[in-house]
Amino acid sequence: MARADLLLKLVKSGSKGDLNLFNKTVEAIIAEERSKNHGILADNLLEALRQNKKNSYTNGSNNINSLSLNKSSLYFESVPEINLHDLILEPKLLESFNGLIEEHFRSDMLRSYNLEPRNRVLLAGPPGNGKTSIAEALAKELMLPFISVRYEGVIDSYLGETSNKLNDLFEYVRSRRCILFFDEFDTIGKERGDSQETGEIKRVVSSLLLQIDRLPSHVIVVTATNHPELLDRAVWRRFQIKLELDQPTKKQISEWLDKFEFDNNISLEYSKRTLVDNLSGLSFSNLNDFGLDIRRKYVLSLPDADMRKIVKETLRDLRSQYLYSDLRSDNSE
Repeated sequence: MARADLLLKLVKSGSKGDLNLFNKTVEAIIAEERSKNHGILADNLLEALRQNKKNSYTNGSNNINSLSLNKSSLYFESVPEINLHDLILEPKLLESFNGLIEEHFRSDMLRSYNLEPRNRVLLAGPPGNGKTSIAEALAKELMLPFISVRYEGVIDSYLGETSNKLNDLFEYVRSRRCILFFDEFDTIGKERGDSQETGEIKRVVSSLLLQIDRLPSHVIVVTATNHPELLDRAVWRRFQIKLELDQPTKKQISEWLDKFEFDNNISLEYSKRTLVDNLSGLSFSNLNDFGLDIRRKYVLSLPDADMRKIVKETLRDLRSQYLYSDLRSDNSE
């Protein structure tokens, strides 16, 4: 049985002839039923809603696209596995995410006061510092499917088709409680004032922003960008939560080392200060690679593993790798 507040909204939308409110309410009911594993009812409601939309547009002056494309080419859906408490986050960031989680767990309370939980999050910062992991962890904490947009399926050489595919993607997620994740959001949400961009690209960005605005609150949009300066200014205004993730501090690296030793029941045989000094400037992704290299070498050298030697070699390889990377960057400029 649908929630009382949704049934009340449904009746109000019908009495007022408010088609937009009617559609949003039915989509929320579908998402509610799907979360209860009432799949057949949810699918029947969704089909009825699509038919209603189709009839509405046919009787009017507009046309509506059906979901003719293979939806799996537009997104990748997975069950999230990362826990929020496994991530090493600044207290302010953790406070923001816990606040968002509470809003969605207590959404009924908010709606009783005619309020909706926030559902649009923008994460910015250098690559490798946990933006994707945070999006997946939010899905895990909220017990929602994690839907990641596949740009190779959405972005078409014919830009008009890109808008159509975006419409199909948003049509699919509107009736599902989920996390919708856009990585490298600057790829598609770039500044419309860029003189090098065509008018069609600007229309795609406008269409994207409109679709985000129309999403019901049970769809949480999380976007990540390494280049926030490229985003359209209107994009920034769409997001209620805007957070920047920086490179890990020395304190966070120290926390990561403690967690690594505890989780793997090993000692790295070097002082914490020495390890932190050697690892400073790396991203969380780099730290995880460092940890995986140590574990591989440790396992392969059993039963006579010399952890101090393994750590020394791994730090040496790490320095060589990133020195080479820096040289390549310098030569390409």
